[in-house]
This record gives sequence, structure tokens and C-alpha cells, in this order.
Amino acid sequence: MRARAGTTTPFYFGETITSELVNYNGNHPYADAPKGIYRGETTDVGIFPPNAFGLYDMHGNVLKWCQDVWHDNYNGAPNDGSAWETGGNSNRRLLRGGSWVNNSRDCRSAVRYNHDADKVVSNGGFRIVLPVSGS
Repeated sequence: MRARAGTTTPFYFGETITSELVNYNGNHPYADAPKGIYRGETTDVGIFPPNAFGLYDMHGNVLKWCQDVWHDNYNGAPNDGSAWETGGNSNRRLLRGGSWVNNSRDCRSAVRYNHDADKVVSNGGFRIVLPVSGS
């Protein structure tokens, strides 16, 4: 839900995305969206609109490594938004959000990838988020 910032649609923009909103392989549009641009590389953060929480590129650009260990399904998953760090396969980690090389469907936050935790993913990255404290 963080990627979609509380929305219930496939993307935080709504029912579909375009290459003007997300960096992905625009040759493969989502639903009825038109074909778009395939940039073939990452883009600078901040050139596309953020979600309602102010987070950029939650769909596309790079796959996002998640703290969760890999599980084949959601049976037994925490329902409080915390990371799922027990059970499963701790040698594999979860990635979400698609990347510049993926088609639009794979940029939905509901799509889950997994990869060896100690290997490099050329189209992957991670995000550091810090709470904002009042002055």
C-alpha cells in the first residue's frame, strides 16, 4: 500500500500508466493506454510525479529491493505493514515495482520478483526513507 499511497487502483496514478508518468518499456502499454517511449535506461529521480506520500518512482525506473524474505504466497504474512523477515527463503529477497526494462504490467506494486540476496540485479535498486521529525 505504500507504493500506491493508499489507493486501490493498480498504480498510484489510477487504472493505468503511460511513459509520461513512469519509466518502463513503453512498447508494452497497460490496458488501453497507448504505446509510449522506451528510454532504455534509468532516469533521474523526480522527473515523474510522486505518489501522495511524496515518494518518486514507486512504479518503474528500477526494481525496488524489499526487506522481506521470499515466500511463495501471503499465507501467514504480517498485516500491520511490517517486513516479513521470518520463515520463507532467507537466501532470496523480494523486489517490486518494475524497472525501465519491464513492460507496464510488471510495474504494478502487486507484482513480486525474487532474487538471490547476495547477487547484483542490474535493473534494481533500493530506497532509504527516513521519518520527518517536527522542529
